[in-house]
Amino acid sequence: MTAPISNDLRERVVAAVLSGESVRTVAARFEVAASSVVKWSQRHRMTGSVRPDKMGGYRKRILEPHRDFIVERLTQNPHLTLHGLKDELASRGLAVSHNTIWKFIRSEGLRFKKNAVRP
Repeated sequence: MTAPISNDLRERVVAAVLSGESVRTVAARFEVAASSVVKWSQRHRMTGSVRPDKMGGYRKRILEPHRDFIVERLTQNPHLTLHGLKDELASRGLAVSHNTIWKFIRSEGLRFKKNAVRP
């Protein structure tokens, strides 16, 4: 993913548009896309700033609210499989893939211990 274009350039582009130049002329002079000039001008009109929005973000894990239930089920039944846990979550109204459950369990440091005697 590329970094956003500098605010200095954005401000100069918007200032040129506000001074009366056409979008295409400004785009050619500053060597940016005409669509960028339009979007930056719109952003300036709406917010008064040309700063870009935050890029990326954090996505909340879907199984986080069910962590206690998952830990309890793994403690009660260490032989529970991913598909079995998936079915139990589905009975609670949460439909997720077994891969989602696996990633959650791994990220939480939980383990499926099939045989406690073997290392």
